Amino acid sequence: MKRLILVRHGKSSWANELPDHKRPLKKRAYKDAELVLKNFQNFYQQGGLFWTSYAVRAHETAKLFKKNLNIKDPDFEVKEELYTFNQNELLREIQLCPDDRDQLIVFGHNPAMTILVNFLGDKKFDNVPTTGLTVIDFEAESWQHIGAGKTILHLFPKNLR
Repeated sequence: MKRLILVRHGKSSWANELPDHKRPLKKRAYKDAELVLKNFQNFYQQGGLFWTSYAVRAHETAKLFKKNLNIKDPDFEVKEELYTFNQNELLREIQLCPDDRDQLIVFGHNPAMTILVNFLGDKKFDNVPTTGLTVIDFEAESWQHIGAGKTILHLFPKNLR
């Protein structure tokens, strides 16, 4: 069995005239991450591989999870290829996960996140919001063969307030 956890980056700021990949998190993102993590901590099983987009907003969100879930450095990787808004590119990258890892946590961007959650999972969402987390389980032995999965958890900040 494979477990995929998709997390959309936290709320980011458009206040500065920065390139898209350098946009920082807003204060609200830290509060939202705290809410999601509070509800996710007891669910999370150690041993997951953490991959994040290099974009500041995704990387900072991932670091909040890393710290709170006590993720070790070798299990945390920043991947340039995850800075994508295309669900097919995102899925191709996920399928490269080593098969000896049964749990992968990916921090990335919309619309790729919402489209992929709806494509792979059995629950449909109009939008995975910022700091939204979705867990999908697959009856597959290889990441290359993940297909229709079962959405077993979704944590969206507005539902946790």
